[in-house]
Amino acid sequence: MLIIEIFLYYCIIEIVSLLKNINMKICVIIPCYKVKKYILDVIKSIDSNIEKIYVVDDCCPEKTGEYVTNNCKDKRVVIIKHLKNLGVGGATISGYKKAVADGMNIAVKMDGDGQMDASKISRLVKPIIDKQADYTKGNRFFNLDTLMVMPKNRLFGNALLSFMTKLSSGYWNIFDPTNGFTSINTKLIKLLPVDKISERYFFESDILFRLNLLKAVVRDIPINAYYGDEVSNLEIKKIIGEFLLKHVRNLFKRILYNYYLRDFSIASIELFIGVLMLGFGLLWGVSTWISFYKLGLFSPVGTVMLSTITIILGVQLLISFISYDISNVPNKSIYN
Repeated sequence: MLIIEIFLYYCIIEIVSLLKNINMKICVIIPCYKVKKYILDVIKSIDSNIEKIYVVDDCCPEKTGEYVTNNCKDKRVVIIKHLKNLGVGGATISGYKKAVADGMNIAVKMDGDGQMDASKISRLVKPIIDKQADYTKGNRFFNLDTLMVMPKNRLFGNALLSFMTKLSSGYWNIFDPTNGFTSINTKLIKLLPVDKISERYFFESDILFRLNLLKAVVRDIPINAYYGDEVSNLEIKKIIGEFLLKHVRNLFKRILYNYYLRDFSIASIELFIGVLMLGFGLLWGVSTWISFYKLGLFSPVGTVMLSTITIILGVQLLISFISYDISNVPNKSIYN
C-alpha cells in the first residue's frame, strides 16, 4: 500500500510539473536596426507556440517598426519604438522589461537579419523549462563543418573574445560570447540590474558577468552558422580595445565580489599571495638585474634564484586559483 501511495505521489508531482511546462509563456525579442529587408521573413519563421513577438525599432533609419505595422498581420507582434538609438543591448533590455510586464516566462532574443534559425528556439528554451539552466545561448563553434562558412576575421575575433569572456564572466564552460541567440528565465530579469548592463555590443558579454554574480546556470546550445548577403554592424577591429578594457573591469569586479566581499576561501588566499609573489619576483629580479648591469657586473646567483623561485611559486598559486575558479562555475539552477 505504501509503495502505491509513493507511486501516486510522484505521478501527481510529474503531472503538475508537466502542466506548468505546458503553460509556459515564451516570447521572442527582435532588436531591429537596418533589417527591414529580412524582418518579415524572420517573423514568419517563428513557430505558432510563441506567445508574443516584440519587434524593437531601435530608432531605425529604415523605420522597421512602421514597416512591420503596415505589412505584418501576425497578432502576436508588438512594436516597441525607441526615439533614440540605444544599441542591441538597449533594445533587448526594452524587450525584457516588456516581457516581464506581460507575464512571460521565458524571453528569447534573436536578430532580425535572418542569421538565426527560429526552428532552434525549442532547443534553446528546453534547459530552462527543465530547470537545468537559467540562461541559454547559441554556440556556432560546436559544429566544425558549418563553422567553416564563418568569415575568417569573425572566426578569429570571436575566439579572442570568447577567451576574454571566460576570464571576466567566470563561465569557463561557454564559448561564442557575442552570439545573440539567447533565452532567459524572466524571473532572473527581475534580479538583474538591467539599467547597469552595457547597452551596445558588449551586452552579451556584460550580462554573463552579471549572471555569474547571481550564480545563475548558463548553458551553450549548439547551432549552425548562417551567412548570406546581410551586413554586420559589428566590426571586431573597432571594438576589440573597448571590449578588452571592459573585460578587465568586469574581471576585477567579479573577483572582488565573489572571492573577497561575498565569500572567502583558500582560493582567495592563493590569489592574493600569488599576485604578491609574482609581482615581487618580477620587480626584484628586473630592478636587481638593471642595478648590476649598470655596474658592469653579473647578478649574484642567490639573487637570481630568489627571484626565480618567487616567480615560480607565484605562477603555481595563480594556476591553482584559476583551477578553483573553473570548478566553481554555477551548475545548479536558481529556480530548480
